[in-house]
Amino acid sequence: MSAGQAISTSLIEEGQRLVHSLARKIHRGLPPRFELDDLVGYGQIGLAEAARDFDAAQGSKFTTFAFYRVRGAIYDGLSKMSWTSRARYNRLRYDQMANLALSEEREASQASPSAGLLEDARWLRSATEKLTVVFLAFLQDDGQDEGAGESQIPDPESLPAATAAAREINEKLHALIADLPDDERLLIRATYFEGDTLQEAAGKLGISKSWASRLHAKTLENLARSLRRYGMD
Repeated sequence: MSAGQAISTSLIEEGQRLVHSLARKIHRGLPPRFELDDLVGYGQIGLAEAARDFDAAQGSKFTTFAFYRVRGAIYDGLSKMSWTSRARYNRLRYDQMANLALSEEREASQASPSAGLLEDARWLRSATEKLTVVFLAFLQDDGQDEGAGESQIPDPESLPAATAAAREINEKLHALIADLPDDERLLIRATYFEGDTLQEAAGKLGISKSWASRLHAKTLENLARSLRRYGMD
C-alpha cells in the first residue's frame, strides 16, 4: 500500500462517525420505508471523495472538510429514489442545493484564507445571499403539482406581506435566470428545475464536476448581485 493510499484509508476510518451521524440525522426526517443503511452507503461515497481531495496544508480538520461532501452525497443518492410526496422531494432538493452552496463557499474561503472579523462577516453575507437565491428558486414549487393545470399559488393579496414579497422576488429571479449566459442558465435549470445532480448537469454541459461547481457558485453570486441592484436585499 502506498503512502497516499494509507493516508486515504486512515481518513476514511476517521470519518466513519461523521457518516453515521449525518445519515441518522437525515434519516429521522424521511418516511419509514427508507433504509438507514442506504444513506450510510451514499455517505461513504462522499467520504471517499473527501479523503481523495483533502489537503491538510489548508489547515482545516478532515471532518470539517468532509462534512458537506458527505451530506451532499447522501442528498444526491436520495434525490434519485422514488418519492411519493412532491413536498418532501422539493424539501430534499432545497437541502441538497443549499448544502452545495455552503460547500462551495467554504471551499472558496479555504482556498484564499484570511483571518479576521471583517472576512468572517464577508463570508457570512456571501453565504446568506446564496442561500436566499436557492430558497427563492425553489419557492415556486410550494403547493404545486406538475400537470395540475391552473396554478395553485394563492392570490398575493391573501398572503402575508413577507410571503407576497418573496413571490415577487421569485418572479424577478426567474427573469434573471432566463437572461443568463447559456452555460449558466442550463446549469441552473438542470440542477434546480429538472432534478439533476451537479455531476449529471456537468455531463450535459460537457464540463467537469469541479468546473460546474465553480460555475454554480459564480452564478449564485451574480444572481444575488442582480437582485441587490433591484433593491431586493
